[in-house]
Amino acid sequence: MYRTHNCGELRLENLHAKVKLAGWMHKSRDLGGMTFIDIRDRYGKTQLVFNMDSNKDLCEKARKLGREFVIQIEGKVVERSAKNADMATGDIEIEVESLELLNASKTPPFTIEDDTDGGEELRMKYRYLDIRRGKVRNALVLRHHVALEVRKYLSNLNFIEVETPVLIKSTPEGARDFVVPSRMNPGMFYALPQSPQTFKQLLMVGGMDKYFQIVKCFRDEDLRADRQPEFTQIDCEMAFIEQEDILAVFEGLTRHLLKEINGVEVAEFPRMTYAEAMKKYGNDKPDIRFGMEFGELNDIAQHKDFSVFNQAELVVAIAVPNAGEFTRKEIDALVDWVKRPQIGALGMVYVKCNEDGSFKSSVDKFYDQTDLAAWAERTGAKPGDLICVLSGAANKVRAQLSALRMELATRLGLRKPNEFAPLWVLDFPLLEWDEETQRFHAMHHPFTSPKKEDMALLDSNPGAVRANAYDLVLNGNEIGGGSIRIHDKATQALMFKHLGFSDEEARTQFGFLMDAFEFGAPPHGGLAFGLDRLVAILGGQETIRDFIAFPKNNAGRDLMIDTPSVLHEEQLQELAIQVIGPKQV
Repeated sequence: MYRTHNCGELRLENLHAKVKLAGWMHKSRDLGGMTFIDIRDRYGKTQLVFNMDSNKDLCEKARKLGREFVIQIEGKVVERSAKNADMATGDIEIEVESLELLNASKTPPFTIEDDTDGGEELRMKYRYLDIRRGKVRNALVLRHHVALEVRKYLSNLNFIEVETPVLIKSTPEGARDFVVPSRMNPGMFYALPQSPQTFKQLLMVGGMDKYFQIVKCFRDEDLRADRQPEFTQIDCEMAFIEQEDILAVFEGLTRHLLKEINGVEVAEFPRMTYAEAMKKYGNDKPDIRFGMEFGELNDIAQHKDFSVFNQAELVVAIAVPNAGEFTRKEIDALVDWVKRPQIGALGMVYVKCNEDGSFKSSVDKFYDQTDLAAWAERTGAKPGDLICVLSGAANKVRAQLSALRMELATRLGLRKPNEFAPLWVLDFPLLEWDEETQRFHAMHHPFTSPKKEDMALLDSNPGAVRANAYDLVLNGNEIGGGSIRIHDKATQALMFKHLGFSDEEARTQFGFLMDAFEFGAPPHGGLAFGLDRLVAILGGQETIRDFIAFPKNNAGRDLMIDTPSVLHEEQLQELAIQVIGPKQV
């Protein structure tokens, strides 16, 4: 055998044992008559010692090894005289008696350490080397443990894991599909699923009752740090349930994961409507680990001659805790930050809340101490705080102030990765108006059920209809979302009508689902967690790349295998595809 133990498990209780280890040479140190090598594998590192006096040839052989050489050793476990508290195996070392080189290595393009000198693009090109770093390896191990706990928890509740098709039908709603040409059906295409949505609903029609799947999904959309063209969902559906049943199950799952993975007990999952979230925080996935709730100032700020506020649809502010000591330079930097094109504000008004109870603002010319005291009361500002005020069109200014709130929380260290604050956001709008297409689109998807009490508004005021939909937010990130589904043909047809589908289009795209609803479809609903994002947050991060074994970059490219790439002309001809773009092979 290559090894009797891994490189992270030997302890003092193994003293004097004869062992075999195999792994990568992490680093070496030559100290005259002694050579020390750290050997590394997935489980950790162990120090090897070679003595020039007792075995000169073996010691000289060890000194010829380079970083990342693959080696096997045999030796005896001994106690270290200089123990290393930073290594799990730091109380022992191996007196090496034999050494075999299993494979040499080129010099790696970056240092394989947690604090590496490799840039992101370089590390993605050599991802197989990056995975050897403890930081990335531990992230993938964490992902494994999360997926394992999900399967255990849901299986114990009688959920059944069912695989659904990967080659499906393209639909016009939602993000852009990745499409796959069919050689057997020239000119026709499959799509890769953005979600197993219709299939899990059909499983409910089929009587499966409780379904889940840890499933790959695909969206051809612009990328961000928390998005990839292919991603993984914990996809779930339940029959004969109401919204409360679903919230209870997935509160339980989230509690279970936080306890098992992070050792954290969460007492409550507060609930907030979409309208409340937008009013208090300016977005539908607020981070509630800290305060800074919005205070709307229209009625107490639009009575003076300050035209910027008087002409605004909304004047809104936040109180930034303990930021009253910001210098003018720091405040000017904040003003510049909100003026960036990504944020789009025209400027920012500020008020310093002095320790003596007085106020100093950038609009003292227009507002007196009584006015500013009213602003402080409305925002909950205390002495030592800084009030930041933005104004403009309501939807835009809420988004701008939300971005500023999160930026300030990050700068002030309020977004602590070891604190977890879950939140349910409920009662989303069913439909949202799209200016470009001049029609309504489903905010979630076309199969979401409207609130029963809002059904009458579908014809008269569709934008006011609330959905039976819910999102689970954790630390300012949406980690899951779902809804109660439409389960009867008449309501589904009505929904398609309000989304601009003709009867023929609805039939062509979703006839199979509407047909299924005529065979006794039960009430049902579900939820999907984004596994990549959930694991990242549980790991104290918000970017998901290190928690995916082989991620794509911001352009959707895999730098390691150099894809997407062109196809051979013969392949294109076989698929009846004519490409306008890069020259083919």
